[in-house]
Amino acid sequence: MGMSVIISAAEAEDAEQILKLQYLGYQPEAELYGNWAIEPLTQSLESLLGELSHQHVLVARLGDEVVGTVRGSLGEDGVARIERLVVHPRMQRHGLGGRLLDALEQRLAEDGAVAAYRLFTGHRSLGNLRLYARQGYRQTGVEQVSSRLSFVHLEKKPAALPLAATA
Repeated sequence: MGMSVIISAAEAEDAEQILKLQYLGYQPEAELYGNWAIEPLTQSLESLLGELSHQHVLVARLGDEVVGTVRGSLGEDGVARIERLVVHPRMQRHGLGGRLLDALEQRLAEDGAVAAYRLFTGHRSLGNLRLYARQGYRQTGVEQVSSRLSFVHLEKKPAALPLAATA
């Protein structure tokens, strides 16, 4: 019988597995842009532990193995910023990235009123762009970072809640 993937809040003891997954997952991005110094590949354990204390960091577990992660926070302006969605290569294209995004959006909405969810990805990261479009994100702008890299900024408005019936 197969195991189910469980999504939950990351704990400090998950930090090393998150870093290893991040390193594995961002290798294709580094190769795509010819830049091996991107922050997901150079982040320190101390930096990640700091993020665990002030952001929502979710992990997807298959048994004891962390096979996906995403993080984000809700700003005072009501904008929820989502970062570092990564899924283990062998688990990609099975809906796990979408599940992680949905779970994080729900956690962020529990923190307060969300005006918008925002994230960005590289302009050549077509798989990421397709995933975000399927999840309801729409392009809001493009920022040229270098001659080889532009960030595509995307945004999603939260679903409107139905009005409560009055008595």
